Amino acid sequence: MKMDKSTQITLIIVVGIIILALIAMNFGVSSKNTISVVGTATIDVTPDLVGVYFSVDTQGATANGAGDKNSEIVENLKDELIALGFEEDEIQTQSYNIYPEYNYPAGTLKGYRATHSLRVEVPANQSTRIGAVVDAGLDSGAGIGYINFELSQENQNKYKTEAMKLAAQDATAKAEGVAEGLGKSLGSLVSVTINDYGYVPWLAYDASGVPAAEAREAATSIVPSEQEISASVTAVFKIR
Repeated sequence: MKMDKSTQITLIIVVGIIILALIAMNFGVSSKNTISVVGTATIDVTPDLVGVYFSVDTQGATANGAGDKNSEIVENLKDELIALGFEEDEIQTQSYNIYPEYNYPAGTLKGYRATHSLRVEVPANQSTRIGAVVDAGLDSGAGIGYINFELSQENQNKYKTEAMKLAAQDATAKAEGVAEGLGKSLGSLVSVTINDYGYVPWLAYDASGVPAAEAREAATSIVPSEQEISASVTAVFKIR
């Protein structure tokens, strides 16, 4: 007997529901035979760069006026740094902005402010140059924002690989211990998720609002030292 079209569709839907139910049951059973662990690692590294960040802040009655004053200081800064042996392309602009300022609560225009943030990097093994770099900034009329210990891109990649490897090994060791404690053996890896790689530049000195003489003195004593970076992964293993 030939089934009509509506009956065929109904049967297809029923069969589909049964298949999905079986898949869900199998998944439920298999998920009970897995363990999830978090592996972590922390390693000590020595920064290979020192980043010196300058801030140039100027005001004017017009946007052009504020910008021109700012540009003059920046050019003086570049001349001072080039005289110390830096190439112009090593003096990096981090941000630049000109915006209006208002008198409150009246809301009348007070003038314009221009801000320019720049950065130069000094190899860590030449940290004695930091004092001269800070002097160059202050003598040109720029302010010192802060000084960071940093890793070059090459070392970031190197230490990230090392930290992730150690975190993965830690996750495997933990999973093996849990499986053994349960009287099971560790099976194959099901999935892995990278949770974190904990590197950000380390603040060596915050010069914001610090008198020039104090900033100069502090800069001469900055010596890179070991810092910590961390990594974390979540791994799911089968157990049998």
